[in-house]
Amino acid sequence: MKTNLQKIDKSKLWYRYTVLIISLFLSSLVFNIFLYPTNLVTGGMNGVAIIINHLIDISPAMIILIGSIILLGLSYLFLGIDQTAASLVATITYPFFVSITEPLARIIVIDTSDLILISLLVGILLGITNGLMYKVGFSNGGLNIISQIIYKYFHISLGKTTMVINFIVVLIGGFYFGFNMMLYAFIIIYISGYVIDKVILGISKNKAFYITTSKDKQVRDYLINTLHHTVTIFDVKGGFLEKKRKVLLAVVPTREYFKLKEGIKEIDPKAFFVVTDAYEVKGGE
Repeated sequence: MKTNLQKIDKSKLWYRYTVLIISLFLSSLVFNIFLYPTNLVTGGMNGVAIIINHLIDISPAMIILIGSIILLGLSYLFLGIDQTAASLVATITYPFFVSITEPLARIIVIDTSDLILISLLVGILLGITNGLMYKVGFSNGGLNIISQIIYKYFHISLGKTTMVINFIVVLIGGFYFGFNMMLYAFIIIYISGYVIDKVILGISKNKAFYITTSKDKQVRDYLINTLHHTVTIFDVKGGFLEKKRKVLLAVVPTREYFKLKEGIKEIDPKAFFVVTDAYEVKGGE
């Protein structure tokens, strides 16, 4: 089994690195065309580069490179070679892309006067590029390394530390560039986070229903004979009264969500059911 998994990993390695390189290149374009000209500090090394560039006349690409190398050294010291290797490509490639795409910002002229529209567009673009990187098992390195170190030694979740670090960077950006710019940055962060989830998980085409009802036979018949979907039945026991009941599991297309929900309520108004997104459904008859 291990050998087979290794073969699968090797066969997909070229694809993963291709996605990573394309995503980093697109991220560098977003930085040079939208973020840097408008001083939108959205956290991460991009935000740090914009702030330092505002204080000291050093190119953002050089700032990102120096910062990323320092963070890579910390990663090697505290996280080891294996985790450091995963960030190595992004650490070297991204500053290079920022450097070579910088002249394109002078060629591709974008009207950045409508910052709300820019924030929406940047949030979507960053969500897509970062989502693609995460989906193939990479990250853009940078300040995420600090979150990984804190998680290893203090067991504080990556999500919390990443949020706090980015929040601090955005606050500093707001201090230098104004409160309104900070609000635009939070819009970008929220939208990009939402888009990242959609890119990684996909858009749900199905809904999974977990149904507990005293009229399980009628609900089962409705699913099979009216909606023409299969159903799986589990024997369960309640945690409080320890009463034995049955739970019906059914996966239906999203377009039939309303039909099943209303059908259950019509059959048994007291039925208890939970509905979740089913992002991938395979097998079954």
